[in-house]
Amino acid sequence: MQVDYQQLNGIALAYLGDAVYEPFIRQHLIEIGYTKPTKLHHHATHYVSAKAQAALIERMQADDVLTDTETDVFKRGRNAKSHTSAKHTDVLTYRVSTGFEAVFGYLQLTKQTDRIAELANWCIQQVDEGRISSVK
Repeated sequence: MQVDYQQLNGIALAYLGDAVYEPFIRQHLIEIGYTKPTKLHHHATHYVSAKAQAALIERMQADDVLTDTETDVFKRGRNAKSHTSAKHTDVLTYRVSTGFEAVFGYLQLTKQTDRIAELANWCIQQVDEGRISSVK
């Protein structure tokens, strides 16, 4: 069965995108010296929480980082109807973060591994340099 990734549901893209983005964060945290599970989890939220991802995608848009196709995928993920709700944030932030994850899912499905690494590393740099608003 051939899947048209341009037509795939934004929620499905986000489901995959979450799994694609997180290993970059986990590896980064270990590489900079975090090894205790509680510290790893605490610091990971600065990169992977809905608030962090929403702030990152807003920075991507402000800095014109995304391609037109990536922006379209983001909007599809953001606008997708989800049957789950955010646990620790408002609905709008949750939807924007879903769009963020959808971009990574789309890039994975279209085998754009260099672009995934480029965006993930860009995100890490933004957080490490304090360029996104507080995410706690």
